[in-house]
Amino acid sequence: MLKLPPFGEGQRIGLFGGSFNPAHRGHYMVALYALKRLQLDWVWWLVSPQNPLKDPRETGEYEERLAYTRRIARHPRFVVSDLERQIGARYTADTLEALKVAAQRVHFVWIMGADSLAGLHRWHHWTDIVESVPLAVLARPGYSIRALQGVAAMRYADCRVSSERPADVVAAKPPAWTFVTMPLRKESSTAIRKRRKPARLNPAEHGVKS
Repeated sequence: MLKLPPFGEGQRIGLFGGSFNPAHRGHYMVALYALKRLQLDWVWWLVSPQNPLKDPRETGEYEERLAYTRRIARHPRFVVSDLERQIGARYTADTLEALKVAAQRVHFVWIMGADSLAGLHRWHHWTDIVESVPLAVLARPGYSIRALQGVAAMRYADCRVSSERPADVVAAKPPAWTFVTMPLRKESSTAIRKRRKPARLNPAEHGVKS
């Protein structure tokens, strides 16, 4: 039986999935902007056991990523969950399938960066994802134009919810997606991994106080 984070009937919940290797201030700000602009009750950070589009050798040890993400995501409306490990999910489509029952009681929206939208057509059963949950796409440096002209955005162009009213996407019937602008952040998990030492992760390095 799945152990889900607490939620209430009819609530608006953002699903923020990723490897978070490591989580950083940029992730925090994406979740915060989504929380406010989409008028969400909660943001669930779903730490993935393994991103199928990434080399397993670069994903990092799960317990370390999970614990570190909890240190980064300190906010009364953020919950860091091991849901994807519980269900053994390798793909977002699997996660959404497992949440079908809960989805009958709440409004879920999948939160992703513009870089993810740009490559969404390479995800496993990607059209099933778009047609099962609304998507909120947050701006990322160097990806916004590419994402908005990409395969997924063009295929579902008629399903786009105005960026002037992004909160409307949460209760919209899928397929539905919106693009949310926000101040661009320079943080990158890849860059952090390249410059950090093998020693213990330091939250202060990423603008987060202990």
